[in-house]
Amino acid sequence: MKVKLYGVRGSLPAPLRNAEYRVKLEEILKRSIASGLKSEEQIASFLDHLPGHLSHVVGGDTTCVRVDSDDGDVYILDAGTGLRPLGDELMAGPWGKGQGKIHIFFTHTHWDHIQGLPFFKPIYIPGNELHLYSPLPDLEDRMAYQTTDRFFPMPFHNSASTKFFHQLKQGESIHLDGGLQLDSHPLKHPGGSQAYRFKSEAGTFIFATDAEFTGEDLMSRPDDAAFFDQAELLVMDAQYTLDESFSKFDWGHTSYTMAVNCAVHWKVKNLVLTHHEPAYSDEKIFENFKNAIEHRMALQHSSPRIFLARESAEFDIKALKSGPAQGA
Repeated sequence: MKVKLYGVRGSLPAPLRNAEYRVKLEEILKRSIASGLKSEEQIASFLDHLPGHLSHVVGGDTTCVRVDSDDGDVYILDAGTGLRPLGDELMAGPWGKGQGKIHIFFTHTHWDHIQGLPFFKPIYIPGNELHLYSPLPDLEDRMAYQTTDRFFPMPFHNSASTKFFHQLKQGESIHLDGGLQLDSHPLKHPGGSQAYRFKSEAGTFIFATDAEFTGEDLMSRPDDAAFFDQAELLVMDAQYTLDESFSKFDWGHTSYTMAVNCAVHWKVKNLVLTHHEPAYSDEKIFENFKNAIEHRMALQHSSPRIFLARESAEFDIKALKSGPAQGA
């Protein structure tokens, strides 16, 4: 089972702005002078040794994750703006020929988790099957509502793919193609949200965004511990610093400090911090990442390994067991 991130921002898209780009560029140029960079042949090595906030961008698209089974079946979590580039990739395969099945699981239907669907090219190809999953009984109405003529020129039901809606029942496992078992779990968030757990022979992957956890929750919600217990990979909401989370209580998001606390308590093997605050610069987000690692060390734990969610980041559940270099 492989996992790839296409959208990692929360609340609304946050593209890199000119001011932040210039700050990055100035710092890179200063470092190049200090390193004595003199030839084009040295550029690749120089870039590889830059700190994370300079060598990469976190990305500005909202939530979207791809899960590939070992048999090559594709499952999608949420339809934020990250769904658009994912759809462009799929168009090179059977989905571009009207011969594909598309499975999208929704954590909830706040706008940053559905706004990419009208720009997802495979839904406009006749012959494709679009399967949409949620515990919500009115998911179809919600999908259609955002593309009424008040908001979008192409109504949802006028797109050429064939659509199927599946209502998930709480506590019921479903078995997917590719040898995957899927379970869902309710999360604390305004209007509700769902965590999704994919199990295979290789291990367990859990996606839990738009969730608010506190220290009290860790001790009073045993169902959480049972659901998250010893997951191989957990991609989890870590939108705020701890101080900011206190001022945004009941907003439905978690601090990176509490995300680490949860992962330690649940004995998670690998934690990915996601749903980044759109007001945070890349430098601020990488600072939060470093502070999360320091917090885990202060707790005197070597696990979980901690990763920062970035667009295009990929995780192989089997490979994680051997300890990939990019985690800390």
